[in-house]
Amino acid sequence: MTTPEFDVVLSEVDLMARIEDLADRLVPHLSGEWTAINILIGATPFTSDLMKALARRGLHPVLDALWLESYRDARESSGRVVVRADVAREVKGRGVLILDDVFDTGRTLAFARSHLLAKGARKVVTCALARKPWAPTGDDDVDFHAYDAPPRYLVGYGMDDAGKYRGLPYIGALD
Repeated sequence: MTTPEFDVVLSEVDLMARIEDLADRLVPHLSGEWTAINILIGATPFTSDLMKALARRGLHPVLDALWLESYRDARESSGRVVVRADVAREVKGRGVLILDDVFDTGRTLAFARSHLLAKGARKVVTCALARKPWAPTGDDDVDFHAYDAPPRYLVGYGMDDAGKYRGLPYIGALD
C-alpha cells in the first residue's frame, strides 16, 4: 500500500519548533502539582513531544489519558462526545492540562474540562496542537495552541482519516 500525496501544511521541523514555542508559553502557567491528560487517540504524538519539551524546561506533570470520541471514522463530528476510557489517576486538587490534537467545534475540550472539574481538578487549562479558523472564541476558546490550522481536513502526526495516516511525521491536508 502506498501513501497518497498530501499537501504538507506543517513540516516535521516546523512542527517541532511550534511545540518548543508552546512549551515556553505554558511554563509560566504550570506551577504546583499538574496532571497532563492526553485526549486519545489523536493527541498522542503531540502529547509525547510536548511532555519532552516540558521536561527540558524542568516540568514533569503526571501523565494520564482520557479516551473521548466524537468523530469515529467520519470527517465531521457526530455532535456527541462519548467516554471510551476514563482517567486512571485522581485529579482532585491538581491542575490539569488537557492536550488535544485539533480544536475544531470545541465540544471535546468543553466536555473534558467539565468532566475533570467534576472530578475535583483545582484548575483546567486546555491546549491543542492545531486551532481551526472557525473554532469557538471568547470563553469557549482553547487556552493555548501551537498553530493556526488552515480550513482543510488534516492528517498525520496523530490525526487520521478513518484510522489511517496517524503515523505521518508531518501534518498534511486531505481534501
